[in-house]
Amino acid sequence: MLGRRQIREKVVCTLYANYQNPIAYDELQKRMLLGIERIYNLYIYELNFLVALKQLAEQQIEIGKTKFLKDENKLHPNAKFINNSVLGLIEENYERLSYTSKHQELKWDLHDEFLVKTFKKIVAGKRFQDYISREASGFQDEQKFIGKLFLRYIAENDDLHDILEDKELSWADDIHIANSMVQKTIGALKEGENPHTLIKMIKNEADETFATKLLWESIKNWKTTEEKIAPLLKNWELNRVSLMDRVILVTAITELDYFPQTPSRIIINEFIEIAKVYATDKSNIFVNGILDQYTKEKQRL
Repeated sequence: MLGRRQIREKVVCTLYANYQNPIAYDELQKRMLLGIERIYNLYIYELNFLVALKQLAEQQIEIGKTKFLKDENKLHPNAKFINNSVLGLIEENYERLSYTSKHQELKWDLHDEFLVKTFKKIVAGKRFQDYISREASGFQDEQKFIGKLFLRYIAENDDLHDILEDKELSWADDIHIANSMVQKTIGALKEGENPHTLIKMIKNEADETFATKLLWESIKNWKTTEEKIAPLLKNWELNRVSLMDRVILVTAITELDYFPQTPSRIIINEFIEIAKVYATDKSNIFVNGILDQYTKEKQRL
């Protein structure tokens, strides 16, 4: 599920960077919020890639019509891909169109080498050929096809990851978040409905307050929180715990202490997932054990 987990991730990443190179809190908070905004840019950029694939397919059909010597495929081109309802809904989405018009750097050039190369791979692939060869597809089939296409050629494409990192360095840590946002967007589309809003990590003032408060309380109470962690380690010194594990534990315990309205199990589960993404292979087990012990000792529900 998207939402607070991604905000927690950005707080953890911000604290990790700040521990190594401390800066003034106001600037730190500003950078964190800017980083969250950049995830939205990446999300739009990936949606625009899907739209660009559709537009490139349309362009190829039009080019085929102008050729002097035409075969049957040029005379009667298969338009199933460009008529995919899910791609159509993404292309027509007002928020995507509006945001891209103000941020032209997020728009893909149809002559982009990587875009063209990816398009050719997709068209030559068995999944694509099977899809366009079927006479009819319901909306759910179209949705499933675009979801798998996104996963195979965008979310899991290491070459694209390199391009994104070159374009915006912070995107290297945020690709998995943007991928989740796109996948959720595809899955949430409804036939015959054109949603005018997309997913935002900071949806309202409450989300921003949560992010800034968690960041501030974690920094302000860092030493006190580490003193709470130390007795839980059992025959293990705090300075031997990896920095990322410490950051995750400090942030989690800060939330447990200063956000009493959130059930402890939800907080623990969220930080276990964060440990799986950012820490070592066994960190999630370690984090789970420490946080579980802390909540039991504090009788934190």
